[in-house]
Amino acid sequence: MILAVIQMVSGAHVQTNLQQAATLLRQAAQAGAELLVLPEYFCWMGHHDRDKLPLAEPDSQGLLQQFLADTARQLGVWLVGGTIPLCAETDGVGNTERVFNSCLVYSPQGLRVARYDKMHLFRFDNGTERYDESLVLRAGQHPTMFDLPSRDGHTWRIGLSVCYDLRFAELYRHYATAGAHLMLVPSAFTYTTGQDHWEVLLRARAIENLAYVAAAAQGGMHDNQRHTWGHAMLVDPWGKVLAQQAQGAGVVLADLDMATLTACRKRLPALQHRVL
Repeated sequence: MILAVIQMVSGAHVQTNLQQAATLLRQAAQAGAELLVLPEYFCWMGHHDRDKLPLAEPDSQGLLQQFLADTARQLGVWLVGGTIPLCAETDGVGNTERVFNSCLVYSPQGLRVARYDKMHLFRFDNGTERYDESLVLRAGQHPTMFDLPSRDGHTWRIGLSVCYDLRFAELYRHYATAGAHLMLVPSAFTYTTGQDHWEVLLRARAIENLAYVAAAAQGGMHDNQRHTWGHAMLVDPWGKVLAQQAQGAGVVLADLDMATLTACRKRLPALQHRVL
């Protein structure tokens, strides 16, 4: 199965971001990709966290969800929509107060087949950079998987996660225990943490679960002067980096092979040796 992870440098203008995403997705589909993955907040990277609240959509309706459904159907691909803000709670007069950071999956027919709300909310303070997602986000409560019947004749079981989730190995072990072959990690990792932890965490999640890991990314300097690490990456079940892109917008492709995954799990049956 050919998989494409998209790298973007999204800004504060939704339509510009959607146009760039559409161009990159078309490029990936023309290259033969069957499963396409956009990065976290592909649709918007604004100046302040609360700026995302007016963009929040009700579940199952809105410009962003329509864009994803239409694009999947028009390109005839499985599309993982990075993340978009979906309404979580409002004040007494209908204004959005918190949102879910939601990863939505669409079939080649444009039907939504899965929704995952980011479970772990990022907080970081090194004295210079400060982030606290809990101020505007509500955490999701449930892991989510979906099955993809591939053109290669195999049905791939795929686990969903988002960015900061990557630091919590138990989520990925849950997926592996439930039979996942591939874990997706659409992200907008900060440059500061990414340069030290991004690759080693992605490779660790692949190695310990003997599964493919695919990470779409934001990679560059954004309108809000936030610098994201990028390095959109595809990793095989033995921890080998199959492809990546350091910075800037682009498409990263790899052909995932079920036989390779099966061989890795056969020669090192670590998932069968778990004690706890």
